[in-house]
Amino acid sequence: MIYPWQHDDWDRLQRLRAQWPHALLLYGQAGIGKLKFAQHLAQGMLCEASAANGEPCGQCVACNWFAQGNHPDYRALLPEALAGEASGAGASAADEKADGQEGKKTRTLSKEIKIEQVRALLDFCGVGAHRGGARVVLVYPADALNAASANALLKTLEEPPAGVVFLLVSARVDRLLPTIISRCRQWPMSTPSPERARAWLAEQGVHDAGALLAEAGGAPLAALALAADENRALRDFTLKQLAAGAQCDAFACGEALQKLPVPIVLGWLQRWLYDLVAERAAQRPRYFPGAQRELARCAQHIDANAFARFMKTVTRERAVESHPLNARLVFESLFLGYRDLFV
Repeated sequence: MIYPWQHDDWDRLQRLRAQWPHALLLYGQAGIGKLKFAQHLAQGMLCEASAANGEPCGQCVACNWFAQGNHPDYRALLPEALAGEASGAGASAADEKADGQEGKKTRTLSKEIKIEQVRALLDFCGVGAHRGGARVVLVYPADALNAASANALLKTLEEPPAGVVFLLVSARVDRLLPTIISRCRQWPMSTPSPERARAWLAEQGVHDAGALLAEAGGAPLAALALAADENRALRDFTLKQLAAGAQCDAFACGEALQKLPVPIVLGWLQRWLYDLVAERAAQRPRYFPGAQRELARCAQHIDANAFARFMKTVTRERAVESHPLNARLVFESLFLGYRDLFV
Protein backbone atom coordinates (compact mmCIF):
# COMPACT_ATOMS: atom_id res chain seq x y z
CA MET A 1 0.00 0.00 0.00
CA ILE A 2 1.01 3.58 -0.52
CA TYR A 3 1.34 6.07 2.36
CA PRO A 4 -1.74 8.04 3.49
CA TRP A 5 -0.48 11.35 2.10
CA GLN A 6 -0.01 9.84 -1.36
CA HIS A 7 -3.63 9.09 -2.21
CA ASP A 8 -4.17 12.47 -3.86
CA ASP A 9 -1.08 11.94 -6.04
CA TRP A 10 -2.33 8.46 -6.90
CA ASP A 11 -5.79 9.65 -7.92
CA ARG A 12 -4.42 12.48 -10.04
CA LEU A 13 -1.94 10.18 -11.73
CA GLN A 14 -4.64 7.73 -12.73
CA ARG A 15 -5.91 10.29 -15.23
CA LEU A 16 -2.99 9.19 -17.41
CA ARG A 17 -4.11 5.56 -17.45
CA ALA A 18 -5.79 5.83 -20.85
CA GLN A 19 -2.38 6.46 -22.37
CA TRP A 20 0.59 6.09 -20.08
CA PRO A 21 3.64 8.13 -21.11
CA HIS A 22 6.59 5.96 -22.10
CA ALA A 23 8.64 7.57 -19.29
CA LEU A 24 7.39 9.08 -16.03
CA LEU A 25 9.69 11.05 -13.73
CA LEU A 26 8.48 11.02 -10.12
CA TYR A 27 10.39 13.60 -8.13
CA GLY A 28 10.17 15.34 -4.79
CA GLN A 29 11.79 15.71 -1.40
CA ALA A 30 13.79 12.81 -0.03
CA GLY A 31 11.98 10.83 2.65
CA ILE A 32 8.37 11.13 1.44
CA GLY A 33 8.00 7.60 0.03
CA LYS A 34 8.58 8.03 -3.70
CA LEU A 35 10.13 4.57 -4.12
CA LYS A 36 7.22 2.76 -2.50
CA PHE A 37 4.80 4.82 -4.58
CA ALA A 38 6.65 3.89 -7.79
CA GLN A 39 6.71 0.20 -6.85
CA HIS A 40 2.99 0.28 -6.10
CA LEU A 41 2.38 2.00 -9.43
CA ALA A 42 4.44 -0.63 -11.25
CA GLN A 43 2.50 -3.42 -9.55
CA GLY A 44 -0.76 -1.75 -10.53
CA MET A 45 0.36 -1.58 -14.17
CA LEU A 46 1.20 -5.29 -14.15
CA CYS A 47 -1.78 -6.47 -12.11
CA GLU A 48 -4.25 -8.61 -14.04
CA ALA A 49 -7.25 -7.72 -11.86
CA SER A 50 -6.59 -4.13 -10.80
CA ALA A 51 -9.28 -2.00 -9.15
CA ALA A 52 -11.09 0.81 -10.93
CA ASN A 53 -8.63 3.34 -9.49
CA GLY A 54 -5.59 1.35 -10.66
CA GLU A 55 -4.79 -0.23 -7.29
CA PRO A 56 -3.28 -3.73 -7.64
CA CYS A 57 -5.45 -6.56 -6.31
CA GLY A 58 -2.57 -8.23 -4.47
CA GLN A 59 -3.95 -11.69 -5.20
CA CYS A 60 -3.56 -12.45 -8.91
CA VAL A 61 -0.63 -14.37 -10.37
CA ALA A 62 1.07 -11.15 -11.48
CA CYS A 63 0.80 -9.60 -8.00
CA ASN A 64 2.20 -12.73 -6.38
CA TRP A 65 5.14 -12.73 -8.79
CA PHE A 66 5.73 -9.06 -8.11
CA ALA A 67 5.65 -9.56 -4.33
CA GLN A 68 8.15 -12.41 -4.65
CA GLY A 69 10.45 -10.29 -6.78
CA ASN A 70 10.36 -12.38 -9.94
CA HIS A 71 7.78 -10.87 -12.27
CA PRO A 72 9.15 -11.44 -15.81
CA ASP A 73 7.83 -8.10 -17.11
CA TYR A 74 9.44 -5.94 -14.43
CA ARG A 75 12.98 -4.71 -13.96
CA ALA A 76 14.43 -2.40 -11.29
CA LEU A 77 17.72 -0.60 -11.78
CA LEU A 78 19.31 0.44 -8.51
CA PRO A 79 22.87 0.94 -7.32
CA GLU A 80 24.35 -2.10 -5.62
CA ALA A 81 24.39 -0.20 -2.33
CA LEU A 82 20.60 0.26 -2.50
CA ALA A 83 19.62 -3.07 -4.01
CA GLY A 84 18.01 -4.18 -0.75
CA GLU A 85 15.47 -1.34 -0.97
CA ALA A 86 13.81 -3.12 -3.89
CA SER A 87 13.42 -6.34 -1.90
CA GLY A 88 10.15 -8.00 -2.74
CA ALA A 89 9.58 -5.73 -5.72
CA GLY A 90 11.58 -7.17 -8.56
CA ALA A 91 15.13 -8.19 -9.32
CA SER A 92 17.66 -5.80 -10.73
CA ALA A 93 20.99 -6.11 -12.42
CA ALA A 94 22.46 -4.68 -9.23
CA ASP A 95 20.95 -7.53 -7.20
CA GLU A 96 22.50 -10.13 -9.48
CA LYS A 97 25.89 -8.48 -9.42
CA ALA A 98 25.83 -8.12 -5.65
CA ASP A 99 24.94 -11.80 -5.30
CA GLY A 100 28.00 -12.66 -7.33
CA GLN A 101 30.15 -10.81 -4.81
CA GLU A 102 28.85 -12.73 -1.80
CA GLY A 103 31.59 -13.42 0.68
CA LYS A 104 33.82 -10.53 -0.40
CA LYS A 105 33.57 -8.60 2.84
CA THR A 106 35.98 -5.83 1.87
CA ARG A 107 34.27 -4.89 -1.37
CA THR A 108 32.49 -1.53 -1.33
CA LEU A 109 29.14 -1.65 -3.08
CA SER A 110 28.68 0.88 -5.85
CA LYS A 111 26.43 3.88 -5.31
CA GLU A 112 26.01 4.41 -9.04
CA ILE A 113 23.79 2.78 -11.64
CA LYS A 114 26.32 1.44 -14.12
CA ILE A 115 26.18 1.21 -17.88
CA GLU A 116 26.18 -2.60 -17.74
CA GLN A 117 22.85 -2.46 -15.90
CA VAL A 118 21.32 -0.23 -18.55
CA ARG A 119 22.68 -2.37 -21.38
CA ALA A 120 21.09 -5.41 -19.77
CA LEU A 121 17.73 -3.77 -20.46
CA LEU A 122 18.20 -4.23 -24.21
CA ASP A 123 17.26 -7.91 -24.02
CA PHE A 124 14.34 -7.11 -21.71
CA CYS A 125 13.03 -4.37 -24.03
CA GLY A 126 13.62 -6.42 -27.15
CA VAL A 127 11.20 -9.24 -26.33
CA GLY A 128 7.45 -9.19 -25.94
CA ALA A 129 5.65 -9.16 -22.63
CA HIS A 130 5.36 -12.58 -21.02
CA ARG A 131 1.82 -11.87 -19.84
CA GLY A 132 0.69 -9.87 -22.85
CA GLY A 133 0.48 -6.56 -20.96
CA ALA A 134 2.89 -3.79 -20.14
CA ARG A 135 6.54 -4.10 -19.24
CA VAL A 136 7.83 -1.78 -16.52
CA VAL A 137 11.34 -0.51 -15.74
CA LEU A 138 12.00 1.27 -12.43
CA VAL A 139 15.11 3.47 -12.13
CA TYR A 140 15.90 4.52 -8.56
CA PRO A 141 17.37 6.93 -7.79
CA ALA A 142 17.63 8.27 -11.32
CA ASP A 143 20.29 10.75 -10.20
CA ALA A 144 22.56 7.75 -9.44
CA LEU A 145 23.05 7.23 -13.19
CA ASN A 146 26.66 7.99 -14.06
CA ALA A 147 27.57 9.76 -17.30
CA ALA A 148 27.85 6.56 -19.35
CA SER A 149 24.69 4.91 -18.04
CA ALA A 150 22.69 8.14 -18.37
CA ASN A 151 23.63 8.46 -22.03
CA ALA A 152 22.83 4.79 -22.64
CA LEU A 153 19.40 5.21 -21.05
CA LEU A 154 18.85 8.40 -23.05
CA LYS A 155 19.20 6.47 -26.30
CA THR A 156 16.48 4.09 -25.17
CA LEU A 157 14.19 6.95 -24.11
CA GLU A 158 14.72 8.67 -27.47
CA GLU A 159 13.46 5.55 -29.26
CA PRO A 160 11.18 3.99 -26.64
CA PRO A 161 10.32 0.31 -27.17
CA ALA A 162 6.62 -0.38 -27.66
CA GLY A 163 4.82 -1.46 -24.50
CA VAL A 164 7.60 -0.49 -22.08
CA VAL A 165 7.01 2.14 -19.37
CA PHE A 166 9.97 3.69 -17.56
CA LEU A 167 9.45 4.96 -14.00
CA LEU A 168 12.29 7.24 -12.93
CA VAL A 169 12.41 8.32 -9.28
CA SER A 170 14.60 11.14 -7.99
CA ALA A 171 15.02 13.59 -5.14
CA ARG A 172 17.71 15.48 -7.07
CA VAL A 173 16.44 16.29 -10.55
CA ASP A 174 19.16 18.93 -10.81
CA ARG A 175 21.62 16.04 -11.18
CA LEU A 176 19.79 14.53 -14.17
CA LEU A 177 20.67 15.21 -17.77
CA PRO A 178 18.30 17.87 -19.13
CA THR A 179 17.79 15.66 -22.17
CA ILE A 180 16.54 12.81 -19.98
CA ILE A 181 14.17 15.14 -18.13
CA SER A 182 12.81 16.46 -21.43
CA ARG A 183 11.87 12.95 -22.55
CA CYS A 184 9.88 12.17 -19.41
CA ARG A 185 6.48 13.24 -18.18
CA GLN A 186 7.42 15.06 -14.99
CA TRP A 187 5.34 14.38 -11.90
CA PRO A 188 6.06 16.25 -8.65
CA MET A 189 5.26 14.25 -5.52
CA SER A 190 3.59 16.05 -2.64
CA THR A 191 5.12 16.50 0.80
CA PRO A 192 2.47 15.89 3.48
CA SER A 193 1.22 18.71 5.66
CA PRO A 194 2.90 18.95 9.08
CA GLU A 195 -0.35 17.91 10.76
CA ARG A 196 -0.74 14.78 8.64
CA ALA A 197 2.94 13.89 9.01
CA ARG A 198 2.84 14.28 12.80
CA ALA A 199 -0.30 12.16 13.01
CA TRP A 200 1.31 9.40 10.97
CA LEU A 201 4.48 9.48 13.06
CA ALA A 202 2.41 9.27 16.22
CA GLU A 203 0.76 6.14 14.80
CA GLN A 204 4.24 4.67 14.37
CA GLY A 205 4.94 5.27 18.06
CA VAL A 206 7.35 8.17 17.51
CA HIS A 207 7.68 10.63 20.38
CA ASP A 208 8.70 14.25 19.86
CA ALA A 209 7.47 13.99 16.27
CA GLY A 210 7.45 17.77 15.80
CA ALA A 211 11.17 18.20 16.46
CA LEU A 212 12.11 15.18 14.37
CA LEU A 213 9.91 16.35 11.52
CA ALA A 214 11.51 19.78 11.60
CA GLU A 215 14.99 18.27 11.45
CA ALA A 216 13.90 16.08 8.54
CA GLY A 217 12.62 19.08 6.61
CA GLY A 218 9.01 17.88 6.85
CA ALA A 219 9.67 14.43 5.37
CA PRO A 220 7.94 11.80 7.57
CA LEU A 221 10.01 8.78 6.50
CA ALA A 222 13.21 10.72 7.15
CA ALA A 223 11.84 11.69 10.57
CA LEU A 224 11.01 8.05 11.28
CA ALA A 225 14.60 7.10 10.40
CA LEU A 226 15.91 9.81 12.71
CA ALA A 227 13.84 8.40 15.57
CA ALA A 228 15.63 5.08 15.19
CA ASP A 229 19.04 6.55 14.35
CA GLU A 230 21.79 4.82 16.33
CA ASN A 231 23.96 7.90 15.82
CA ARG A 232 21.61 10.17 17.74
CA ALA A 233 24.08 10.70 20.59
CA LEU A 234 26.80 11.75 18.14
CA ARG A 235 24.36 14.09 16.42
CA ASP A 236 23.59 15.72 19.79
CA PHE A 237 27.33 16.00 20.49
CA THR A 238 27.86 17.67 17.11
CA LEU A 239 25.09 20.20 17.69
CA LYS A 240 26.51 21.02 21.10
CA GLN A 241 29.90 21.70 19.53
CA LEU A 242 28.34 23.85 16.78
CA ALA A 243 26.40 25.78 19.40
CA ALA A 244 29.70 26.57 21.12
CA GLY A 245 30.67 28.81 18.20
CA ALA A 246 34.25 30.04 18.58
CA GLN A 247 34.80 27.50 21.38
CA CYS A 248 33.97 24.54 19.12
CA ASP A 249 36.56 21.79 19.67
CA ALA A 250 37.41 20.77 16.11
CA PHE A 251 39.79 18.00 17.14
CA ALA A 252 37.30 16.47 19.56
CA CYS A 253 34.79 16.46 16.70
CA GLY A 254 37.25 14.71 14.42
CA GLU A 255 37.97 12.10 17.09
CA ALA A 256 34.32 11.44 17.94
CA LEU A 257 32.91 11.44 14.42
CA GLN A 258 35.66 9.77 12.42
CA LYS A 259 33.80 6.46 12.03
CA LEU A 260 30.66 8.07 10.65
CA PRO A 261 30.03 8.44 6.91
CA VAL A 262 30.99 11.91 5.72
CA PRO A 263 27.54 12.62 4.16
CA ILE A 264 25.80 12.21 7.52
CA VAL A 265 27.98 14.77 9.29
CA LEU A 266 27.84 17.14 6.33
CA GLY A 267 24.05 16.93 6.53
CA TRP A 268 24.08 17.98 10.20
CA LEU A 269 26.49 20.81 9.45
CA GLN A 270 24.55 22.11 6.45
CA ARG A 271 21.27 22.12 8.37
CA TRP A 272 22.89 24.08 11.18
CA LEU A 273 24.37 26.60 8.73
CA TYR A 274 20.99 27.01 7.04
CA ASP A 275 19.39 27.68 10.42
CA LEU A 276 22.03 30.30 11.21
CA VAL A 277 21.01 32.17 8.07
CA ALA A 278 17.29 31.70 8.83
CA GLU A 279 17.75 32.91 12.39
CA ARG A 280 19.74 35.95 11.34
CA ALA A 281 17.30 36.89 8.57
CA ALA A 282 13.92 36.07 10.09
CA GLN A 283 14.41 34.56 13.56
CA ARG A 284 12.81 31.33 12.27
CA PRO A 285 15.17 28.33 12.21
CA ARG A 286 13.81 25.47 10.13
CA TYR A 287 15.66 22.32 11.17
CA PHE A 288 16.54 22.90 14.84
CA PRO A 289 13.85 25.18 16.32
CA GLY A 290 14.63 23.78 19.75
CA ALA A 291 18.12 25.31 19.52
CA GLN A 292 16.91 28.79 18.60
CA ARG A 293 18.59 30.46 21.59
CA GLU A 294 21.97 28.94 20.70
CA LEU A 295 21.49 29.77 17.02
CA ALA A 296 20.65 33.39 17.86
CA ARG A 297 23.77 33.71 20.00
CA CYS A 298 26.00 32.28 17.28
CA ALA A 299 24.36 34.34 14.52
CA GLN A 300 25.23 37.57 16.33
CA HIS A 301 28.97 36.90 16.12
CA ILE A 302 29.37 35.56 12.57
CA ASP A 303 31.50 37.35 9.99
CA ALA A 304 29.30 37.46 6.87
CA ASN A 305 32.15 37.25 4.33
CA ALA A 306 33.79 34.33 6.12
CA PHE A 307 30.41 32.61 6.33
CA ALA A 308 29.88 32.89 2.55
CA ARG A 309 33.33 31.42 1.89
CA PHE A 310 32.72 28.58 4.33
CA MET A 311 29.39 27.71 2.69
CA LYS A 312 31.25 27.28 -0.61
CA THR A 313 33.74 25.01 1.13
CA VAL A 314 30.96 22.83 2.52
CA THR A 315 29.33 22.67 -0.91
CA ARG A 316 32.60 21.49 -2.44
CA GLU A 317 32.87 18.80 0.22
CA ARG A 318 29.36 17.67 -0.67
CA ALA A 319 30.50 17.10 -4.25
CA VAL A 320 33.15 14.59 -3.12
CA GLU A 321 31.40 13.25 -0.01
CA SER A 322 31.31 9.68 -1.32
CA HIS A 323 35.00 9.52 -2.18
CA PRO A 324 37.29 7.43 0.08
CA LEU A 325 38.68 10.40 2.00
CA ASN A 326 40.10 10.39 5.52
CA ALA A 327 36.97 11.25 7.47
CA ARG A 328 38.81 12.49 10.54
CA LEU A 329 40.88 14.99 8.55
CA VAL A 330 37.77 16.15 6.67
CA PHE A 331 35.87 16.77 9.91
CA GLU A 332 38.77 18.51 11.64
CA SER A 333 39.20 20.84 8.65
CA LEU A 334 35.50 21.63 8.50
CA PHE A 335 35.08 22.34 12.19
CA LEU A 336 38.24 24.47 12.24
CA GLY A 337 36.74 26.44 9.37
CA TYR A 338 33.47 26.76 11.27
CA ARG A 339 35.25 28.05 14.36
CA ASP A 340 36.93 30.76 12.28
CA LEU A 341 33.54 32.23 11.32
CA PHE A 342 33.21 33.96 14.65
CA VAL A 343 34.57 37.37 15.49
